[in-house]
Amino acid sequence: MQIKNLLLLSIITGIVTGIVIVIYGILTEFLKYILFFGDPMESISKLPFWYVLLVPVFSILIVNFLITKRETVKEYGVEEIAEAVVQNRMIFGIKDLILKIIASSLSLASGFAVGNEGPSAAIGAMIASKLHPIFKLPKELMRISISIGASSGIAAIFVSPVTGIMFAIENIAYSFVRDYVGYLIIAGALAFSVALYFLSPLVFHYSSGKFLEYRYIFASILFIPVITFFIYFYLGLKNRVLSILNFEINEKFSKYKNYIFAITGGLIIGVILLISPFAAFSGHEVVDYLINDKFHLPFSLIFIVIVLRIVATAVSIYANAVGGIFIALMSIGALVGYGFGEVLVKYGIHIEPFYFAAIGAAVFMGVNMKLPLTAVVLALEITYDYNVIVPTAIIVVIVGYLVSLNFTIHKLQIRINSK
Repeated sequence: MQIKNLLLLSIITGIVTGIVIVIYGILTEFLKYILFFGDPMESISKLPFWYVLLVPVFSILIVNFLITKRETVKEYGVEEIAEAVVQNRMIFGIKDLILKIIASSLSLASGFAVGNEGPSAAIGAMIASKLHPIFKLPKELMRISISIGASSGIAAIFVSPVTGIMFAIENIAYSFVRDYVGYLIIAGALAFSVALYFLSPLVFHYSSGKFLEYRYIFASILFIPVITFFIYFYLGLKNRVLSILNFEINEKFSKYKNYIFAITGGLIIGVILLISPFAAFSGHEVVDYLINDKFHLPFSLIFIVIVLRIVATAVSIYANAVGGIFIALMSIGALVGYGFGEVLVKYGIHIEPFYFAAIGAAVFMGVNMKLPLTAVVLALEITYDYNVIVPTAIIVVIVGYLVSLNFTIHKLQIRINSK
């Protein structure tokens, strides 16, 4: 009976989560076009500068207002949600779900550099937590239900079922893989199937399949110190930006800090939007454009955009923008990889920069979030190209080890996010 109920929960969670994530994704794109009177990548340069500054300011003020009224609107990790539900510290209702979707859509649409994978996982987890008692499942299986929901959310928003499953496994379900991975698979597959009809996946248009060119393996060895440097650079700069904001505002305006954070963050994001829209928003467009060679970004501008995206990500988190950093990290890695490819081409090494944009995106996310298996699966699902998958597998393990020698990433993130 328990197996039957868990199977039914997986099926219904996958379908319901897929539908809700489609609504969330479409709402985000709709708001983006409304706020910026069209595609912001094209329209921002035509809009008055004061208007571009005000859009993120007012949007994030609304988000912070919603957070003060309902704490569950704020972004939570999947692990935090699982702990809270199991310990009866947090009860999620339909209102919480709706407000979270609105807050996250508004954060993403107004230009804040956060991703939609965090809210998507949380939305799936919320749905699963509400369905769990309906099927009369024991409390000790709540973590499994949460994992099923989280994997469904990731599978739907990325339109990538296996990545969603790996994400859930590496985050909160690792010890349950042997007995319960089947339920993650069916829920993720169903959520993906629903989302695929309405949302667009990241697709690598230049895949050569199982044909492996060893020049990319050689180039990957050269890429290791480069991507390692930029991960150090990202962690250091992000920590510095957050420390400055935290000290200046917490010391002087502790009573109204959330609203001061919102106004400060909104203005900074507005300035970044005016400089380059590619340095703001979730980063989905940046990854898509770079891995498919849809536009050429001059080498002289790549480092500037990288710095701006790091600042935008740090400011977005501090302003309480509702979203994750999965796709934001991928966009920074894609820029690093594309720039590296441009340098190699300039010095006579014949590789395609967009290959290293794909490698950099997967590796940068995998190392910073400590999700190496997810990084490899992501490279597999997006590209189906051994020239991306094999280098990603090699680099993410080696760079992850090199970074761990000097950074305890988890502790650093906790310290940065503590306010």
